[in-house]
Amino acid sequence: MPQGSSHRVVMMVDEGSNPFEMGVATELFGLRRPELGIPWYDFTLCAPGPVVMHAGMFTMSGIPGLEAVERADTVIVPNRPDPGEAPAEPILAAIRAAAARGARLVGFCTGAFTLAAAGVLDGRPATTHWRWADLFRSRFPPVRLEPDVLFVDDGDVLTAAGSAAALDLGLHIVRRDHGAEVANAVGRRLVFAVHRDGGQRQFVERPIPAIPDTSLAPVLAWAQERLDLPLTVAHLAGQAGTSVATLHRRFQAELGTTPLAWLTAERVALACRLIENGELRLEAVARASGLGTLANLRTQVRRRTGLSPSAYRARFAGTGHHSGT
Repeated sequence: MPQGSSHRVVMMVDEGSNPFEMGVATELFGLRRPELGIPWYDFTLCAPGPVVMHAGMFTMSGIPGLEAVERADTVIVPNRPDPGEAPAEPILAAIRAAAARGARLVGFCTGAFTLAAAGVLDGRPATTHWRWADLFRSRFPPVRLEPDVLFVDDGDVLTAAGSAAALDLGLHIVRRDHGAEVANAVGRRLVFAVHRDGGQRQFVERPIPAIPDTSLAPVLAWAQERLDLPLTVAHLAGQAGTSVATLHRRFQAELGTTPLAWLTAERVALACRLIENGELRLEAVARASGLGTLANLRTQVRRRTGLSPSAYRARFAGTGHHSGT
């Protein structure tokens, strides 16, 4: 997102749209945030006409028409209350036109069905709510469905797994546009974690175990205080008082990831914060974050942010200093 400009976000609503997801988008992109000291988003709702919201709760009228999409930098598409029902053609036409001119497209929950029906997901990765995964696969086989994650970022097309995962994806978008420090500030205002470990696999309905495992929270907190040290999975297992194999099972069950993947993600997040807060020596960032070498820092930061450490610094260094003003 270019600095000094307002990125235009337009959310399309349609018959049966979910008010919660509309509220998420409004909270993240529509509220003024002068305390951040940076240009914020220009947010607009639009609809093909008066629409009855989810479960007939209320009717929305008097909002801009679909022509608002023509001026959007980011378009959030409507979810489908009945994923088996095709979206209206004017909605699909507006999405195709937005994609053709390079707008960023976002689908919350069953919004992936809307994007897929518009043809913009063919051959690309996406996610949707686990409840509708089988239906999605059967209707849109060209799409590479990733059913176990909270959201998928494929550059100019992003999808979230469910209504609450819309918050995860929305904060990810803020982080991508403004950096981790700004996203953290917004997350604190929302009282919501900027990054939830694991994916939606942990929320799929399954029998409750008779004796649930002890929470991993203590060992996670212990590791987060020692990221600069040469911690290994064996160290985490020792702190948890369990075997490495058991620790792997607990991480998969509780967080939906592996101990090493979690540890690496935490180190990259720390490295990004250090860069944003003005640490100019990338070798020092590599050591302080526990990534060790400059080569590993470059590899891991690029893998998770799409930017080299130098490019990340050029884009985000100093953004965190605005959050307290």
